[in-house]
Amino acid sequence: MQATAAIIVAAGRGLRAGGGIPKQWRDLAGQPVLARTVAAFRAAPGIGTILLVLHPDDMARAAPLLAEGVEIVTGGTSRDASVRNALEALDGRDIDRVLIHDGARPLVSADLIARMIAALDDAPAAAPALAVTDALWRGADGTVAATVPRDGLYRAQTPQAFRYELILAAHRAHPGGAADDVEVARAAGLDVAIVEGEEDNLKLTVAADFARAARILRGSPMDIRSGNGYDVHAFGPGDHVWLCGVKIPHSHGLVGHSDADVGMHALTDALYGALAEGDIGRHFPPSDPQWKGAASHIFLAHAIGLARGRGFELANCDLTLVCERPKIGPHAIEMQQELARIMEVEMDRVSVKATTSERLGFTGREEGIAALATAVLVAR
Repeated sequence: MQATAAIIVAAGRGLRAGGGIPKQWRDLAGQPVLARTVAAFRAAPGIGTILLVLHPDDMARAAPLLAEGVEIVTGGTSRDASVRNALEALDGRDIDRVLIHDGARPLVSADLIARMIAALDDAPAAAPALAVTDALWRGADGTVAATVPRDGLYRAQTPQAFRYELILAAHRAHPGGAADDVEVARAAGLDVAIVEGEEDNLKLTVAADFARAARILRGSPMDIRSGNGYDVHAFGPGDHVWLCGVKIPHSHGLVGHSDADVGMHALTDALYGALAEGDIGRHFPPSDPQWKGAASHIFLAHAIGLARGRGFELANCDLTLVCERPKIGPHAIEMQQELARIMEVEMDRVSVKATTSERLGFTGREEGIAALATAVLVAR
């Protein structure tokens, strides 16, 4: 009985993704990338033998991946050499079809694997791909040198599927240096059918790819965080107040350890809250004299920088100032612009508005100003 084999190529030394080790051995949501890739093929109906192509230095790492039907082959000095080593290892085993897959694509689905096997019913070779939908440019010296028509262009994926004897012969005849196995097949005159790929079947190349893959594995297209902030400052001696980074003349100033920008403080705390990072006092203790009289944009810039460092961007924020005076309306647009500038976002992501408390409470008695803020962060 003829069978289908899978070759998982994982002999590369790719370090661009960070972590200090080849990307296929990095952790992805609690498991090594390669463990997830192997598990995807072990669970897929129709796959018999799985050949794992590894660098000689990685043999000891592979011990937990070995199971029934999983074998190890030593990789070559190039990708196509590694694939040929695996193809030769299958010779004489009555293999009819073979799927060749990148070890750094751990999110391949059982449905895609099944469609690739089925595609060989009507073609000697097949490959998954996604049509290019973005505009394409050719660049030179950091500028756009030309536009490139995208009609008929595709983003190639794996697993690429082949009739075993045909791709073995194609590799034996190829001089080497091919980008992928489709190039080898086409050099041998084989027609390669295009099968629709999957957006989630991404190849892990840089650090941001790991964050995206982790979000996919969590079963949610994005991680959304929201936080609330509230702050109050009393009026005291002075001839102006700072609100949302804007200096406004007034009969009194606001009292505080820093510049007492009540609006910016509330927004900063909303960002920290969305990240479960406490409040301004945790990061800039009032007991520390270096923050005496500090400009509050320092705090806001720190909070948004912390969010970006954790892989989040600001979706939107909404800030309400509660006071009888000064009047906020004439300054609201300038405040919006300043907050957007500090956080490096578009103005339409920042809302600034005001209300009175109908002469009730400390704000109604003009003893101070209160501010309430909400911020929403979305994982990139």
